[in-house]
Amino acid sequence: MKTISVTGKTVEEALDNGLNELQASREQVDYVEIQTPKKGFLNLFSKPAILEITLRPNPVGEAEDFLAEVLRCIDVGLEIESSDAGEQKARFDISGDQIGMVIGKRGQTLEALQYLTNLVANRHSDQYLHIEIDAENYRERREKALEQLANRLAEKAKRTNRKVALEPMQAKERKKIHQTLQNHSAVDTYSDGKEPRRHIVITPKGQENQ
Repeated sequence: MKTISVTGKTVEEALDNGLNELQASREQVDYVEIQTPKKGFLNLFSKPAILEITLRPNPVGEAEDFLAEVLRCIDVGLEIESSDAGEQKARFDISGDQIGMVIGKRGQTLEALQYLTNLVANRHSDQYLHIEIDAENYRERREKALEQLANRLAEKAKRTNRKVALEPMQAKERKKIHQTLQNHSAVDTYSDGKEPRRHIVITPKGQENQ
């Protein structure tokens, strides 16, 4: 965080001087009044206002710098494109030849990067900022793959009239399976096991407790 000391005949003038120096708006800074302005006799012993102004960090900028440094350290030559994803949201899209390095097995590396980047973005923030990180549209492709898997295994459970247990998944992927099959006419779903082995079970209707 950058901090400067500025003066002015009034607090308002000192603040304006500081904003001009920092090239910032009022919403981007915090300030502390070090000395209150005081008019002396015949203005001979006047005291100016002295403020200490601190530029608030840009959470999106800090998050992008952090992510870029991580990619630089693992030397994968990937690029980051940032975009505004809505109120208190931002999105980083990673692209490059070695994109699999930041996706990892079933997106686990990507999730870890997103978690850490969100920690960096919100360490100085008063309002929570959500950062989403994607890698060449991996998240959408993974969602479609989960939908196809859910429907395929639901048909297997229906055809064989037996429960089908899926491999362990992250919570958000389990949620996607549940959502995909929540209105299915022939099967139900539930989660079983403990983390990190928690998984989905697809069962023909009426067999949940069998």
